[in-house]
Amino acid sequence: MAMMGTTRGGGDSSSGRRVLVLGLCLLLLGVAQAQAQAVEFELVPDAGSIDPMMLPTMDGEPPRECATPVSVEEACRGASETHAGVDYDHCMASLGADPRSKEAGNKNMHGLAMLATKMAIDHAASTESKIDDLAELDAEAESPQARRARFNHCLEQYGGAADLLRDALDNLKAKIYGKAMEQLTAAMGASESCEDAWKGEEEQHRVPVAAHDREYGRMAHIAFGFTHAAAA
Repeated sequence: MAMMGTTRGGGDSSSGRRVLVLGLCLLLLGVAQAQAQAVEFELVPDAGSIDPMMLPTMDGEPPRECATPVSVEEACRGASETHAGVDYDHCMASLGADPRSKEAGNKNMHGLAMLATKMAIDHAASTESKIDDLAELDAEAESPQARRARFNHCLEQYGGAADLLRDALDNLKAKIYGKAMEQLTAAMGASESCEDAWKGEEEQHRVPVAAHDREYGRMAHIAFGFTHAAAA
């Protein structure tokens, strides 16, 4: 009878240990799950805590982190004070008249530099088109060969300038400011080269697209001034 009592007591002790071990296992499992949830919350922040300035833009531009808001007036004043080729009043009139300057993405130096470059591209393309039209009219009038050569020279200059400006815009998007400024500088020479080609002509026949020519040169200088400021 004594042996039976001893056996029963040992069984109860073994069963108690199993219950204790099982309880410990469940406790450790609960701790592990809690830690996993904490890590998940750290890795996946709440949508409201994400800074929108760190997100890529819709047109594929890099994130505009730390982008300081700049007005057109501030940008034009700064460019006119640091670059002789930028006239403050002209800069204000040109940028202020373009509705794109009011867009959110263009309210910092990077955005304004891209906008000014786009405007310079537009001017280069329109000047090239105007020269092409005048060259066709000149050909129909059987003008001297020298005039046709001058038209062709200007067409080459503005075609090359437009390509340089598009490359500069691509580098601006990637924030490769140094390369963009090199290309903008090279593109500035188109207007001067075109004007030089018409030197020697009688006054009334000089640079038939002079107004377009000067406007392009001014916009190219503004684009360079803004890009220089964005790179600073």
